[in-house]
Amino acid sequence: MLLASERAAIVEACRFMQREHLVVGTAGNVSVRVGDRVAISPSGVAYESMTAADVVVTDLAGVTVEGELQPSSELPLHLAVYEATGAGAITHNHAPASTALGLVVDEIPASHYYSAMFGGVVRVAPYATFGTDELAENVAAALTGRSGALMGNHGAITIGPTLAKALSLLPYLEYICEIQVLAMATGLPVKLVSPDLLDVAVAGMSTYGQQPTH
Repeated sequence: MLLASERAAIVEACRFMQREHLVVGTAGNVSVRVGDRVAISPSGVAYESMTAADVVVTDLAGVTVEGELQPSSELPLHLAVYEATGAGAITHNHAPASTALGLVVDEIPASHYYSAMFGGVVRVAPYATFGTDELAENVAAALTGRSGALMGNHGAITIGPTLAKALSLLPYLEYICEIQVLAMATGLPVKLVSPDLLDVAVAGMSTYGQQPTH
């Protein structure tokens, strides 16, 4: 089976998003790029019954190379993000706090230094109909220099060099959104991390967790 390990990892990633309440039903999608091939979760298949064989492999033009099912309706979005960013994997979800915050702001204010995990202040891509080239272009632009973005009136997206990295960012993105929503709910002014200090945090996050090699 073409890209067997990547397809199996996509199934596990979808189930992780479901367990962590980052998706509702099948409203989310995951993909991995290997060279000129993209493995992506299928459209409308329940995560609990999904198998690696259900995951679809396409080329960079979106033509199915292997798989019997329809790829996610967000395939154009994934392909555009790969072209724009050079990422190796993408996760997209519809978690409550990130979806809610995308209704009221144009970017996530830097109320928590975890914004640095995404390369700086996280942007909100303007709304466009799901599955359209317009949505793909909007999200690709919002991801410029970033590893995560919100999608206005829609959900959230993270990217990374590997699926493990992209997936690991999703809970952090939901966390900073939840913190901001809770702070806004008090009606009090929300303290923000200044741009210069956020830049320091971005630099620090670039090496966080790396251990010396011996």
